Order: sequence, then C-alpha cells, then structure tokens
Amino acid sequence: MERFYTCSCFFRDNIFLEEYKLHVRFVSESQFRKDYQNILRSMGCVSESQLTDVIGKIHAEIERRQNHKLESAERAATIKEIYTPLHQHVYHLQESFLAPELLQMVKYCASSDATVEGLLKLIQTEAAPRVYRFPVFREEFCKDLIEELEHFEQSDAPKGRPNTMNNYGILLNELGFDESFITPLREVYLRPLTTLLYSDCGGSCLDSHKAFVVKYAMREDLELCYHYDNAEVTLNVSLGKEFTEGNLFFGDMRQVPLSETECVEVEHHVTEGLLHRGQHMHGALPISSGTRWNLIIWMRASHERNKLCPMCGKRPTLVESNGFSDGFTMDPDDDTSRIVSCSLT
Repeated sequence: MERFYTCSCFFRDNIFLEEYKLHVRFVSESQFRKDYQNILRSMGCVSESQLTDVIGKIHAEIERRQNHKLESAERAATIKEIYTPLHQHVYHLQESFLAPELLQMVKYCASSDATVEGLLKLIQTEAAPRVYRFPVFREEFCKDLIEELEHFEQSDAPKGRPNTMNNYGILLNELGFDESFITPLREVYLRPLTTLLYSDCGGSCLDSHKAFVVKYAMREDLELCYHYDNAEVTLNVSLGKEFTEGNLFFGDMRQVPLSETECVEVEHHVTEGLLHRGQHMHGALPISSGTRWNLIIWMRASHERNKLCPMCGKRPTLVESNGFSDGFTMDPDDDTSRIVSCSLT
C-alpha cells in the first residue's frame, strides 16, 4: 500500500470547543487570545479562569492528536487480541449486503455510454444541491452491523473517539473493517458513482478514507454542529435503530459566508446514504427519542489534497503517520523538506 501522511495543521487547526460550539486554531496562547478572546466573551466566557480552562482543554486536545498514531495502533492490536466478534460475517463485504438500487447504479456506471444525467435518473433524489440520497445497504445487514457495534461497545476492548465533535462512536479501522469491507466498498461500489458525480473535486481518484460510526442517543450526543469534513467526498449512511427527528441540514460550500447561506433540511432514512462533497457545510439536528447509528466514510483523493490541504487551505506540510492517515501522499519528485516530525511547532 502507498504510504499516506497527515498535514501538520492537524495538530493546531480546527479544534472544536464543545461548550461554545466553536472551531479554533491554536498556535500560541497570545495568538489564541488575540483571535478568539472577544468572540468567546460574547459567548459567555467572561472570566480569566474560564478562558484558562478553555486553553487547558485545547492543550489536552493537542496532546491527544500528537499521541493519536501510537495510541490508535495500540488499541487496534489490543482489540485484535482480546475481542471476539458477535457477527464475524459483517467484517467482509458481500454484495448480498448491498441494496439492489446501488448495484444497479454501479452496473450502469460500468457501461460505455454512462453519463451524469443517466446516473441521476437512477438516483432520483437530489436532497440538496449536489447531495444525493439513495439506498446503500439492506435492512438485515444494518441490523447485524448495529448488533456487532453494540456488542463491541459493551466489551472491555479499548475504544477511540471518532473525532472532536462526536463523543460516542467507533473508529472502524481499529475494529478491523478497513481492508475487507471499507476499501472494497470505496473502490468497487462508490468510486464508479463519484467518478461521474464529483469529477471536479477528486471523485475519480479517491484512494484512501477514514471510516467511523457515530451514535446519537438520549443523555449522550443528540446533534452535530455545522461543519465541513476532512474529505473530498463523504458518504453518510443511516444504519438505525429507532429514533425520531434528527434530520440533517446542508448549507453552502465552506468558502461561502454564513450570512449568505440558506440551509436545507434533509430527511435521512434507515439503509439510505447521503453522498456529498466534503467541503459542503452541514450538520445534524437533535434526535428527540431513541438511538441512532450512522456510518460515515470520509473519502480522500491525494491528487487533490496534495495541492491544497482542505482543512488549513495551504500547501500541506507532511507528517508521518499510520494507515491511510489523512490521505496525503509524497510525490517522489517533491522536496522531502515537506516532511516534518510529529510535534507541534
């Protein structure tokens, strides 16, 4: 497998302050105070002790990110050693798991005369501008997968948090889903669709991913704030179980000011996926009852992100990591000075 890297901005950019629903960049305390103290004060962070507490949480998050590579590998090794799956079959992708509608779309994309217009007729639903909704899995598979996820959740095996915005969920690479499930799903069944739908943003050359599940439940996470993804293309599949409300909403691309954005609410039905551009701003409204599991696949195209990091908007400075990391690759003809050590500078 080709070696993948992360961008050094991973350690300092896009840090989510949950209490204030705010993403921040932290290079130094003086920079942070200059850039965010007034904003935070308007949100209720008025005392020095409150601000000091915020800065302490940021330092803890930076340390977590710096240690992520080693701790993730250690968790994966421990899970492999001590965890016994409930449903072993769900770890290996089979066509019988997939919805007939998705298989029909993939077959169409393989034809020599496939067009965007023809594919859109099969998809039928454009839930928001360039946000496409269609069945991905069969109900029986979703049921088995949730049972497996809940079995793992209740086990003594170590668990990693999916990202800074979701407190409850599972990193699927640590559980062993990457090689035999997510990679063939991306390469064989999703890339034919994204090649036609998102050729302008790397849809034809998606070569890595980050996959995880998130859980929403009463007295746990209920919603997800407005954000964009570290991806060229994202697939978000509603797995179940029983829940009410919790629709998604989409705004505009991240470059468009919020004041100029009108959001569209989108229903998300069990077994169905929403396919969208990673830089398309979106969020999830709160559920009002029940439990909801979603499968998220951030698909990356190194051909695109090697030019410009989608998170910091700059040419990436690469940091060695493991697995698919953040989907950056090293051009063999490039200057190796772009690789830096895994420390915050």
